[in-house]
Amino acid sequence: MDSISQGNLDNPESGANGSDPVGKAPPGGSRRAVAAVRQALRATVTQLSLLNHQVGGQLEMRPGDLYCLDLIDSHGPISPSALSRMAGLHPATMTGILDRLERGRWVERERDPADRRGIRLRVLRERRPEIAGLYAGMNDAVDRICAGYTPAELDLIAGFLAQATEAGRTATEDLSRS
Repeated sequence: MDSISQGNLDNPESGANGSDPVGKAPPGGSRRAVAAVRQALRATVTQLSLLNHQVGGQLEMRPGDLYCLDLIDSHGPISPSALSRMAGLHPATMTGILDRLERGRWVERERDPADRRGIRLRVLRERRPEIAGLYAGMNDAVDRICAGYTPAELDLIAGFLAQATEAGRTATEDLSRS
């Protein structure tokens, strides 16, 4: 399978090994080091997607439902329209997802206290332990990995991951507008 169909994080104009097409080292690092980081991110994204697929299967949830549930948990209470924008999904698609999550007793729709006509979504607290149990193995593994790093190194890693997440969010928004 080619790197583009794999969701490659490398520049699509770069060589198969992720090299810079112009031949210059990117600012702040060598081409090889940057390619290694991109490849590690690619592998991480793939593995976490597979983990989420397994978790969703255990919960009898579609992948998009699980992603939206996580967004509600991370950013909620949130309006359905804000969630739709954040997920890059059409409002009609979002309605179907929210209906399934509500039927499954994962979320509830509540009146927005600031605007009685508005609706906010929130994750039902009693269901959180069920999801946490499925991610416990991964969370324990990450805790063991983090134990090998200093607080300063963990701050650096967390900062890098936050910037990579923001870059992904921007790319998602750009694609949803096109």
